[in-house]
Amino acid sequence: MKRKIDLGKRMITWRFATVEPVFGNTRGNKRLDRFTLRGQNKVDGQWKLHSLVHNIEKLAHHGYVG
Repeated sequence: MKRKIDLGKRMITWRFATVEPVFGNTRGNKRLDRFTLRGQNKVDGQWKLHSLVHNIEKLAHHGYVG
C-alpha cells in the first residue's frame, strides 16, 4: 500500500508541475473564470488567444523574446 501511495504522490507532483500552473495562471492571474463569447468556434478562439498570451509571456520571462 505504501508503494501505491508513493506512486500517487509522484503522479500528482508531476501533474502539478506540467498541467495545473497553466490553468491556475489562466483562472487566477488572467481572470478567465468563464468565457465571454458564445458558440464553440468563438470559445475556441478565445481559449487559443489566452493560451497564446500565456505562451508569449512564458517566452518573454525566460528571455527568448527580444
